[in-house]
Amino acid sequence: MPTAIAKPRREFRNIHVTQIVGYRLPVPALVSILHRISGALLFFFGLPFLLYLFQQSLTSEISFDSYREIVAHPIAKLALLVFLWAYLHHLIAGVRHLVMDLHYGLEKHSTKQSATVVLVLSLALTAVLGLKLFGVY
Repeated sequence: MPTAIAKPRREFRNIHVTQIVGYRLPVPALVSILHRISGALLFFFGLPFLLYLFQQSLTSEISFDSYREIVAHPIAKLALLVFLWAYLHHLIAGVRHLVMDLHYGLEKHSTKQSATVVLVLSLALTAVLGLKLFGVY
């Protein structure tokens, strides 16, 4: 009776804080983490910033001019670009999560593929709309 040779099992250990920089996350995990970060960014910073700008634009003609000065500043444009990315990424990743909640695309290959599509699409749309924001076209 032949005996099967047991392969040594992989040993999984928790990583130390100093090893975080060298740790490579899979693409679906990265998209999931970025989805949470973008949601928090939109809720805690994007919403108050946009409500302030909206209020400035509606109060009076003078406040609308103030709004235009704020939005014309390059740092404000960069902030708007970050909020634009957060919105687009959160929207596209949210649609991905909703599709996965319907039990479509749960295989390892398709989750990696859909996560890559989310990253590429959100960055591409951000680049196109960012060029519009900065007045390139």
